[in-house]
Amino acid sequence: MKLPGWKNLAWIAVGGIAGFGWYYFVGCATGACPISSNPYISTGYGALIAALASQSSSKPEGNGRS
Repeated sequence: MKLPGWKNLAWIAVGGIAGFGWYYFVGCATGACPISSNPYISTGYGALIAALASQSSSKPEGNGRS
């Protein structure tokens, strides 16, 4: 198993901060919004989206030939 590199961890950290920022600035006062009504869920969701984005933006291993 390969550990994530520093770039991936930076993406995840920025995504978590963005998710918390979404909760803090946009949020949901009524609690009816499943993602933005809870700071832990919005932070985790932001980190998850950033992790997926960091994986798709990383270079593929090998030469790309089968």
